[in-house]
Order: sequence, then structure tokens, then C-alpha cells
Amino acid sequence: MVNDKFSNRLSSETSPYLLQHKNNPVDWYPWGEAALARAKSEDKPIFLSIGYSACHWCHVMEHESFEDNEVANILNANFISIKVDREERPDIDSIYMDAVQMISGQGGWPMSMFLFPDLRPFYGGTYFPPEDRWGRPGFKSLLVRIVEMYKKDKDNLHTNALKIVESLQDYSEPQSSDGVLSQNYIMNAVSSLKERFDSTWGGFGEKPKFPPSMALMLLLRVWKRNGDKELLEIVEFTLQRMALGGMYDQLGGGFHRYSVDEYWLIPHFEKMLYDNALLVQVYIEAFQATKNEFYKSIATETLDYVLREMSSPEGGFYAAQDADSEGEEGKFFAWTPSEIYEVLGEKEGKIFASFYGVTEKGNFEKGTNALFIQKPPKKFCEDNNIEYEKLLFLLQNGKEKLFLHREKRIKPGLDDKILTSWNGLMIGSMAKAGRILNNQNYLDFAEKSADFILDKMWNGERFVRSYRLESGKLNAYLDDYAFMIQGLTELYESTFNSRWLDAAVDIAHQMSKLFEDNESGGFFFTSKDHEKLIVRKKMSQDGAIPSGNSIAVLSLLRLSRISGEGGFEKMAEKTMKVFSHILDSAPAALHMMLVGLDFYLDTPMEIVLSGDLESEDSKEMLNVIHSVYLPNKVLAFNSIDGSKKLSLPILKDKSPIDNNATVFLCENYACKLPMVDPEVVRKSLE
Repeated sequence: MVNDKFSNRLSSETSPYLLQHKNNPVDWYPWGEAALARAKSEDKPIFLSIGYSACHWCHVMEHESFEDNEVANILNANFISIKVDREERPDIDSIYMDAVQMISGQGGWPMSMFLFPDLRPFYGGTYFPPEDRWGRPGFKSLLVRIVEMYKKDKDNLHTNALKIVESLQDYSEPQSSDGVLSQNYIMNAVSSLKERFDSTWGGFGEKPKFPPSMALMLLLRVWKRNGDKELLEIVEFTLQRMALGGMYDQLGGGFHRYSVDEYWLIPHFEKMLYDNALLVQVYIEAFQATKNEFYKSIATETLDYVLREMSSPEGGFYAAQDADSEGEEGKFFAWTPSEIYEVLGEKEGKIFASFYGVTEKGNFEKGTNALFIQKPPKKFCEDNNIEYEKLLFLLQNGKEKLFLHREKRIKPGLDDKILTSWNGLMIGSMAKAGRILNNQNYLDFAEKSADFILDKMWNGERFVRSYRLESGKLNAYLDDYAFMIQGLTELYESTFNSRWLDAAVDIAHQMSKLFEDNESGGFFFTSKDHEKLIVRKKMSQDGAIPSGNSIAVLSLLRLSRISGEGGFEKMAEKTMKVFSHILDSAPAALHMMLVGLDFYLDTPMEIVLSGDLESEDSKEMLNVIHSVYLPNKVLAFNSIDGSKKLSLPILKDKSPIDNNATVFLCENYACKLPMVDPEVVRKSLE
């Protein structure tokens, strides 16, 4: 329990995660010169604790250990304790996550690392219980052993730390290859995904299951290219199982972080902005590809959740919603039959509970239930002798009533910091959904958020990483630049407002200036004038979010086609060659870069609409263009009256015919005859 009589150095921070620990008796420092200088002057080891505000096991370790006076006394007497929000400082998190995986063979949060004052790690792990249990050493006994080793066996610790740092340096900078960028890389990844596909429950591999957004994007593109129906079946089955399970919030929309089981049934209940941004993109693309309204409804419910719960009034999107409320994970989201009967009445409540798998025994903790859909509505009607239309009305009515009832509960905590990179992802997804679903509200908020980021977090040359309490902080990273380029490019293709394209081009030039390795190619995660850490990484592997290099590749390739700046494509090509040995030997690590490689190896369609954007014929043409799943394309607009005219090579000599909305389709440096008939355009695109 928080004790307000304690107040440590985290009290003046803005990160919600750091502020969660401001009343711990541990003498926490934020990462900074004060902590590092004291560690050196007193020759004390650093205890580095890294987590994030929505992390359930971070809360557990705090309550068990960091609020304990005995633990605090050991830490305060023998260590310099530093607390880091991994979402604010992904550079620190990434380095020491690699280290903890080398040391323990596994990673995760909370991350608990022990460092020399010069920041070299010598031991680490993730969650430690307060006492020895589950095969893990107790945190207090571990601290005592670390203190003894630091005093009596420091030479061995130094040897260990040297080996770890050498391995980190070898791992951090891949060597460029002169090999040919090959379609084989993509097909090797596809073969691996086919082998790992869970044909019973969807997804890949065993529990826990994380939403495989990037893998599904890749499979959709390969299906589009070669017509392999098995790939589309894998994508559809996985999307359906995820959306029917408890990992999807059946009442409020939006996806939880991941499923602890193979069934997508019981999630860790935090909701992250980036997961929902990536999943929206996949569901929207699946809707485009199949015209199945189910995927549209999931994307819409997810975006509506984001607008309702994760959007700042100023513009911008919040980072995360916690898993816990009232000290319990999932309490806000879980139900018992009696709670449902109380709201809906026993007769309708029993039908609703049966449809969503709610039982007296429960499928979650303490006899509660995560809602999930066991069988399709028509099958449920057959088995229970209910009219289909009646069931649909009952379910919709029940969802609305239970949602309103749930709103009266104490909500999970909200991490309301605004991160540039994650906002870039959501701006792109919301813009894409806005144009494909013809939803002006999504477009408006995407523009509002882009305005906010460019106004508050970009000074024309630099981004800040994080914004909260009316102030921005921290030098931004590669993914902040790359993800915003992607988001702004999507926004241009959705609105044809030249401001977004101009900003994307400017940011791309700055990204090159600050992060590019001009000799070997690729991009470092930190800029040329970032704080120096023990290694400067070229982060390659896609994790929960795509790597900055992966998104940079795809963003630069698309931006090159629209802007006509060939240097962007050369940067992307050099980046892929830097990681070509990983693309060859471990393609599962780089699904999003393979999406970029697919664009590069294809002959992307260049589409130009010329006319009056407000005219009915232009709107009809756009509806046709947006209805076709054509992932490897770029889209630009040439204004009939010159008000939106841009001096782009892609627009040259593409004027409307007889003042009619006219579409120009070009690929491989050759253009078809201009088209004014929407059906001709549709057939050409398909």
C-alpha cells in the first residue's frame, strides 16, 4: 500500500510509471547525471528497474518489494536505484533487455538489472518474488548476495560484464551484404509461418499468443501477389479467432495486450495504443481484400474505443490503459452471471451469458469471466431455438446496457503521456480507415492529432519523444521519425493536404541527417547527438512494434514514389542490405521489413486522380480506388483549379480530360491511357 509519508526523487517526473513509485521508501533516482555521478563517486552498483505503467507484474513487484521497508533499506544502503519508463527511454530498455536475455535466457518486464557505475551490466532478471519461490530467488536474498559479490568478488563480476558488453556490441551493428535482395527471403518467412500456424485456434506457435499483426500483413501481400488461398485462410482464421476471444473487449472494443492461453481467451488486460493501431490496419486490409463486414466492424469498434478512451482533447493519442483496477488485474472487464442477470434480467441475461461463455465456475480468477463468443450467432440460434433477428437485438441491447453499467466501475489507470512514434502508427491507421471506410470523423481526428504532434512535439528539425502535462521531453528516437513519416504519408493519401506530404519529406531528410549510417547503411536507433550509452544500436528485429529500420524502409520507398526523391529509395535499399543476412537466416524477426521488401520487389502502382476534389465524380473515383486491396501503390491528387497543385514529378502531364475526374495508372515507368469511367478504373486495378 502506498505510504504518502515517503516521497522520493520521482515526485517531480511526468511519466505516469515513474510517478507510480514516487511514494516508495526506495530512494529512487530517474535516469540522469545525478544518479550516475553518485554511483561513481561512492563506487556503488546500480540497481536499474525498467517497466511501464500498464504492466501488471511491475505493479506486483512494486507492492511486494518496493513498498517494503526492509527491501528499501537494503537498496538505499548498498545501491543507487534508478527507475526507467521503457516507453520514454526505449534506448536504455533495448540495451539492457538484450543483456538480460543473454544472462537469463528470457526477457520481460519488470526488468531488474545490476550495473557497474560505468553502466556495464553484470547480472539481471525480470520479476523477482519477495521470497524464494517458483524456482526464482527471492528479491531480498538476491540483493544480499549481490552486495556480497560486489564487495568480495568484483573481479569476476568485471569479467562477466566485459563479456556481456562485447556480445552486445557484436549484436548491435549488423554488417552490410552485397547480396541480391531476393523474393526467397519472403517465401522462407511464409513457409515458416505455414509450419507454425495453429489450425485449431489461429495465430502462430504456442501460448502465450501475441497478436501477429505484421505477419498477417505480410501474408496478405503474398496472397495478393501469387493467389495462394491458404495464406488468405490463415489470415482470416486468425483475425476471426482473435476477435471472438476474450483478448478482444466484446463490450467496449479494442484489443488487450496478449492472450495467456492458446485460445485467445484470457488476456493480460492492458490495452496498448500500438497494438490497436497495428491491428486496425490488418482488419481494414482484410476488409478491403474480402469485403467481409465483420472485419470492418472490428476495426470500427477498435477506433471508436481509441477515440473514446485514448484521445487527448488537444489532439494526440494516449499510450496505454492499465490491466489493473482496484488492485486486481482484469476486474473492470470481468463478469459473473449474477451481475449480468442484475442488469439484463434473468431471462435475457441467461441468453446473453450463454452466448458470451459466462458460467458460474468462471474462466478467469475468483469465478469471474472474460466475455468471448463460443459459436456463430446462427449456430447458437439453431442450438437454442431462438430467432436470429431476436438474438441480434438481444445481444446489441445487452452490450449497450452492460457497457453503461461497466462505465460505473472504477476504471483501470490511464497512461496519458503522448509518444511521437505510437501516435505516428495510430495517425496512419486512423487515416487509412478514414479513407477506406469513408469516415470523416476518423480523418478529422487523424489530422487533429498530426497538427498536435507537429505543433507541440516538432520544432522543424527535431522531435521530442514524449509529451505530458503541457510539456515535451527527451530527444526522440529513430522510430519517432520513421513512424511519423508513415503516418503523414497515409494522411496525405487520405486528404491530399500537401502540408502532410511536405512534413513527411522534411522529417525524412532530418531522419537521414540524425540517424543514418552513411558508410554501411541503415539507421541507428539513437541520433548522432544522443546521450552515449554502452552501445549504439542498429535495432533490427520487429517486436511488439515494428523496428524503426523496418518502418523506415517502407516509408522511404513510398515517399520516394510520391515525392520523386530517388535518394529515399537508395536509403531504403541500403538498409535492407544491412539486414539481408537476418532476412535470409531469421526472416521471422523482420516481418515488417519483408513487407517493405515486397513493395520494393513489386512494381508498385502509381495512381493519380486529377480533377475537383469536391465534385461527385472525383468522390466516386476515390471510392473505387479505396475499395480495391492494392497494398503496393501510391496515390496522389492533381487539382483541376491549381489550388492543391503540387510540383511533383508524379503529377506531370496529368490534367483532367474535359474537366472530368480522370485517373492515371502508371507502373514500371509506363502509364495506361487516362480513364474517366469508374468501372474501367475498377477493372484495371483488380
